[in-house]
Amino acid sequence: MRLEGKAKMVRIHFGEDDKWNGRPLYRAIVEKCKELDLAGATVYRGIEGYGGSTLIRGAHHFLFSSDAPVMVSVIDTEEKIRELLPYLDKMVEEGLIAMSDVEVIKYVHEGGARSE
Repeated sequence: MRLEGKAKMVRIHFGEDDKWNGRPLYRAIVEKCKELDLAGATVYRGIEGYGGSTLIRGAHHFLFSSDAPVMVSVIDTEEKIRELLPYLDKMVEEGLIAMSDVEVIKYVHEGGARSE
């Protein structure tokens, strides 16, 4: 699979303690992306942040909170990203979902696992 040129990126922001069907929400989102055969998804754990609740989540006195801010970033074609959005709408009870235009310079996936 090759992906180059115009694409969409969706970023999902929520708390590390958020769950979907008893599993960490970030893991459920990544698994849904894989199931839908999206190009890829990456989970980022933040140091500190706040959202709609205005509750600051993250490091206090340089210790990591158990409810740190989390962002999942997904990039693929607009068609594939739009296929994901109804699932995100159900899964993300509290958080932010943002979509933006991106330009993919190079993405090549040969299929199967790579060994190095």
